Amino acid sequence: MPRFVQHLDGGFRKELTNLYSDRIEAGSIILDLMSSWVSHLPASNNYKEVIGHGLNEQELKANKQLSSYWLQNLNVNQHLPLADCQVDTGLIVAGWQYLQKPEAVASELFRVVKPGGILIVSFSNRMFSSKAPLAWLESSDRERLNLISKVVRHQGWHIEELVSKETIDTGPLKWFAGKGDPFFSVIARKPT
Repeated sequence: MPRFVQHLDGGFRKELTNLYSDRIEAGSIILDLMSSWVSHLPASNNYKEVIGHGLNEQELKANKQLSSYWLQNLNVNQHLPLADCQVDTGLIVAGWQYLQKPEAVASELFRVVKPGGILIVSFSNRMFSSKAPLAWLESSDRERLNLISKVVRHQGWHIEELVSKETIDTGPLKWFAGKGDPFFSVIARKPT
């Protein structure tokens, strides 16, 4: 069933969009892996193409930032139906924690991203615990950052930055300095 809800709060989404604005060049071809009805990309940036992937066609169809999309369960089939070195940037938001074979997905991302291109994997501490692997459930946030880093590094990626930030709730609690969803991101680059 489609879920047209925000799974992460406004503080997290603001950090994510700011990160994308800083790290993704205009004119890029972007792969938004494990996407939904929103991609969190800055509205002002002019991307050449945004290719989406996900599990729900209604959600992907509603995502106005996507140029095209396809449906695929990465826990069944990890092969991405894209050409070698086809995209400039690979993105995963709040999805890594559900991958049963993250090494194979990281390897495929390495294949489809151009040399010099980047991979940005972002997450918070929210998840559907019934869908996450035990290794994720039993890890701290710092261990999760290290786990993703280790997996992508072993597939050939160079880790550029690990981001760990607190956010401020943008809802009613912001007036009381309420904390938002914590923001974590692994930023990696494919060597040239």
